[in-house]
Amino acid sequence: MKASLATIGRLIALLIISGLALQLYFVARVGLMAVLDPQSTTFQRSEAWRLATEKHEILWSQQWVPYAQISPQLKRAVIASEDAGFSEHSGVEWDALEKAWERNQKSEVRTEKINEQIERRLQKLPPAKAAVAKVPARAEPKVVGGSTITQQLAKNLFLGSERNLVRKGQEFLITFMLEAMLSKQRILEIYLNSVEWGEGVFGAEAAARHYFHVSAGALGSSQAAQLAVMLPAPKRFEKRPGSAYVIGRAGTVAARMGGVELP
Repeated sequence: MKASLATIGRLIALLIISGLALQLYFVARVGLMAVLDPQSTTFQRSEAWRLATEKHEILWSQQWVPYAQISPQLKRAVIASEDAGFSEHSGVEWDALEKAWERNQKSEVRTEKINEQIERRLQKLPPAKAAVAKVPARAEPKVVGGSTITQQLAKNLFLGSERNLVRKGQEFLITFMLEAMLSKQRILEIYLNSVEWGEGVFGAEAAARHYFHVSAGALGSSQAAQLAVMLPAPKRFEKRPGSAYVIGRAGTVAARMGGVELP
């Protein structure tokens, strides 16, 4: 019995030491970002692997540009669209997270009801018809996020796409590290240079060249607003960057840009 307790104690101690070592690793990496531009992110590396395995080629476009060479209009547009309180908050908007959680819970309930209705309709069919009936795809809940720009950067830099409490907790820790060790300008600079704007298109410079054939510093208000609107789902919007939804939503973002305070 004592031997078993000692073994359990050693395992717990090993887990605690491993967890602390991991946090020290993240602290060191974030600290280096104060003076060194990150060469890649975890998300970018996973995308490169996906392209290599699925399409057997990596079509990649990315070019780092300093904060001063990125259009102020793009900075304002991204903040207005993604995180209006970026300059004031300490990394996490708790109210936004609570509202997002409530919306997601309601979405899951609605989706479950839809799937139950589909099941009941199939069960009412005669066996012969049920055997050949085209089964509708199960509905999936529409998940919305309440993450700030700093949280999105923390996830893209170091974490995977899985959704669980452990990963979310680690995201919070890295977010607080970023806010404590980097300026708001530096956080926004790294985000704008590493975020995805289409398949294999990363960063403001690549996005500006890809969609508008200009540099990141030459983007106008409407162009910047369109790019900002694409950020939540760049792979979907890149197919129709001039769609009615993107243009309409961009108009709303452009109207908010004048009230954005840049860090």
